[in-house]
Order: sequence, then structure tokens, then C-alpha cells
Amino acid sequence: MPEGDTVLQTATRLHAALAGRVLTRSDLRVPRFATADLTGRSVLDVTARGKHLLTRIEGGLTLHSHLRMDGAWRVFAPDERWRGGPGHQIRAILGNAEHTAVGYRLPVLELLRTSEEDRAVGHLGPDLLGPDWDPGLALDQLLAAPDRPLGDALLDQRNLAGIGNVYKCELCFLARVTPWTPVGTLPDGMLPRLVALAERLLHANRDRPTRTTTITSELRTPPNETPSPARHAPPPPARPRTRPPVRVQERLYVYGRARRPCLRCGTPIRLADQDDRPTYWCPGCQSGPTP
Repeated sequence: MPEGDTVLQTATRLHAALAGRVLTRSDLRVPRFATADLTGRSVLDVTARGKHLLTRIEGGLTLHSHLRMDGAWRVFAPDERWRGGPGHQIRAILGNAEHTAVGYRLPVLELLRTSEEDRAVGHLGPDLLGPDWDPGLALDQLLAAPDRPLGDALLDQRNLAGIGNVYKCELCFLARVTPWTPVGTLPDGMLPRLVALAERLLHANRDRPTRTTTITSELRTPPNETPSPARHAPPPPARPRTRPPVRVQERLYVYGRARRPCLRCGTPIRLADQDDRPTYWCPGCQSGPTP
């Protein structure tokens, strides 16, 4: 699922393949821009802004795309077979003498003036992986709606840009609160720590091929015993262990693990929708309201 870290990886690949080279092929397969011809223009750069991609092209143009749930850009060599989906799912093709970038299942694709990029991304809050990252501003915007559920607030790109549904679930687990917990009821100091943790997690995964939120030294306690605290979560009251812990083998704590045992306490992970998004949590480790 594309989130800020994977979108940045996509931007890096596209920039390496396209930037500084003249387009010899251009095909935008959306009705509004089907007649646009970008051939003969150089690609200046490709950058990520939150979960948006901006491909800037000579002549003051920007190709704006968003991957949402299952969109993807793939880069191919001239003689390489295209892989990424059937042909009818292709929405964009940008090619030069050395590479061809193919956009599959892109729900958002528009060509706009570079000077008007704010129409596409001006609403975004500070970017967790961008040069404009401002944790204080992100915190202020999250606190502006104290009755809002934490999960919804984290997903709102106007508050901070880059968090998707996977990170939403994992961050709430690490904070030991459910995603339905109102922002204003969080204990003092928890929200600033959570914002800082979000930045660290996305930075830790910006170059990884597989997203990982579990800490390599994190240990799981067997069921009915005290969980070991996460590095960034407030520690529970100390109790003696009665059995040795088991090392974590999973890359994610809760996301995609419905009905499987929690890596900390062994309680089966629960699954419910929050604003039509599958949301995972551990009823043993996470306190707060639930559906």
C-alpha cells in the first residue's frame, strides 16, 4: 500500500530514470490530457510531496499523480517486458532513449503549470519526509480538533503528510491506544512522542524494500504475562516475567494480522472499519474506545 515512504522510493526511481533526459515517448491515457504531447521536452526532476508525485518538465509543466490504494509507476529498460498489470490499466507512459516509465491504475493524473502546483498539493500539512517538516505545526494541527479520533487525525494529510492506513494502525499500537481514541484525551506528552515516532518510522523505511515497524530488539511476552514496552511507548508498571520472551519475526505489529496473536501479549488482533478503512488493533495492549 503506497504511503509516504514508498512514494518517496517511487519518486527516487523515476528521477533516476527520467531527470535530465529528453522525452521521446509521451502518452497520457486520461481523456482530459489524451492529446497532450510532451515529447522533445526534458524532465527536470521528480519529487514526492506527502503521497503525491510531481514530475516537473521543461516548459513550466508538472505531471501530478497520486497512487492512492493500488496505483504504481514501473521503470523498464528498452527491451524489457512491461510488468505491472494489463494494458488497459496503463494511464501514463513517459519514455526516453534509456528508460520507459509506465503508470498503472493511477486514480489521479493531471498536467498543470508548475507555477500552479499548489492547486494539487497546497492543502498538505508538513511532509514527514520533506524539507518542510515541522513537528510543531503538525502537533498544532492535530490538536486543533481534540474530539477527532486519533486514527482519522493521523490520516488527514492536512495535518501531516505521508501517513497511510498501515502507519496509522502501527502508530496507534506503539502508543498503546486505539485508533478511535479522541486526540484531546491522550495523556500529556504522548502526541508529541507519537509525531516524532512517525517521522522516525518513515525515515527508517524510506530505503527499505519491505516496510518494517517492529523493532529488532522487541520481545514478545507469552499470553497472560506483562508485555515488554516499545522503545517509544510509555512503559507500563513493571512486573516480573515468568517465562522467557519469544523474539519477533514479523515486520508489522498489527496491520494485516487479524485474529493472529499479538506480538507483545498474545491476544488475538482485532479488525474493524474506521471510515471504510480496515483498522487493526490489539485489545490487550491498546486502551480506549472501540467500535
